[in-house]
Amino acid sequence: MSGGGGGGAAQQAAHSLAFRVMRLCRPTLHVDISPLKFDPCDLLFGEDLFDDPIAASHLPRLLSSQSNTSTSDPSDLSYRSRFLLQHPTESLGLPGLLVLPQSFGAIYLGETFCSYVSINNSSSFEVRDVVIKAEMQTERQRILLLDTSKSPVESIRAGGRYDFIVEHDVKELGAHTLVCTALYTDGDSERKYLPQFFKFIVSNPLSVRTKVRSVKDTTFLEACIENHTKSNLYMDQVEFEPAQNWTATLLKADDHSSEHNLSTSETSKEPILIRSGGGIYNYLYQLKLSSPDSAQLKADGSKILGKLQITWRTNLGEPGRLQTQNILGNPITRKEIELHAVEIPPVIILENSFLVSLNLVNLTDRVLGPFEVSLSEHDSLDERAVMVNGLQTMTLGEVQSFSSLSFQLNLIAIKHGIQKISGITVYDTIEKKIYDSLLELEIYVDSE
Repeated sequence: MSGGGGGGAAQQAAHSLAFRVMRLCRPTLHVDISPLKFDPCDLLFGEDLFDDPIAASHLPRLLSSQSNTSTSDPSDLSYRSRFLLQHPTESLGLPGLLVLPQSFGAIYLGETFCSYVSINNSSSFEVRDVVIKAEMQTERQRILLLDTSKSPVESIRAGGRYDFIVEHDVKELGAHTLVCTALYTDGDSERKYLPQFFKFIVSNPLSVRTKVRSVKDTTFLEACIENHTKSNLYMDQVEFEPAQNWTATLLKADDHSSEHNLSTSETSKEPILIRSGGGIYNYLYQLKLSSPDSAQLKADGSKILGKLQITWRTNLGEPGRLQTQNILGNPITRKEIELHAVEIPPVIILENSFLVSLNLVNLTDRVLGPFEVSLSEHDSLDERAVMVNGLQTMTLGEVQSFSSLSFQLNLIAIKHGIQKISGITVYDTIEKKIYDSLLELEIYVDSE
């Protein structure tokens, strides 16, 4: 048990009651050089054996019968025989390798703090009408965990106690204080108030470092998770929850065919081990804008990609859970229009005209146009590989907000081999604005 009292020794002596707190968590592994097994007598005879005179009278006979079945040498005072199974009943003994917490120990963000609280009456008289409160106080807030004001404990006898359990999901870093108070009537019918404080520090179990890279319409998110605890962490789940209009796929380096969409849950998977004291593990996610609201998102220029949900367990199964803040990506360029290629002929013959189907998208919340579409004349005639066949300028009508307009360009290739269609320029005749470098295509021109 661990405890930190409120007030000095004189104040504690003046009270009949006192709080004791033990943290409820999984026991720790304790390796002893020479652990002793339980003697079978320890399992048969309880501490209250001598309270019963009849049972106590049979104790010498039971002990003598037990010593007769043992093959140990009574002259050997080293108890070496107790390491060996001399009798099948000895296999019932505990190895002594699990230790209950002797203090609050290390408490980490994302865990559930659970405590067994006992209020003891150490006086020689009964206390009555005990109102107990337990609160968790942090730097930002004060959370009520238990309050018996509406149903006080009627009495606690001399030498007796009242026990209860409190739980709190740890969501803040830094100093925490478990405040336990009792309002009671002592043996002199005097109403007394007892406060006690149990302090502990909450640390960060892990850190998450992210890197964002954008390649055309695809965004890659790398998340590096580092373990700061003194025990191994087993990652049950590291899931990226994409923001609206985004889809996410986890990429695995060991098996590219095992890529799966995060919306599909897996029934079972082996947890990933991140070793204690600075072990790391990297996750890679591929993010893409989903339709049909991608145009609206690009117009808004939102940088929020989503959040990471992380759940883990320690060596003995103690659970933990954290959620990161919003992960921000590279700023999305606020474009007004985009030009996409819809269809290109599979075979393009030298000096023969061909049609390229294009789609002009309005990414704003207003009507744009009319437009004029042409090929840029920055390149000299000798450098041009593709030219417009016919009228050099095509007129297009208005494009409604967040809508698109399809059209075709009649082109002709004048050089064979791999060539580029570039320099497509869109001119807004109303706003007098030129949009260039919207699209660049590669084609193969056959000479026959």
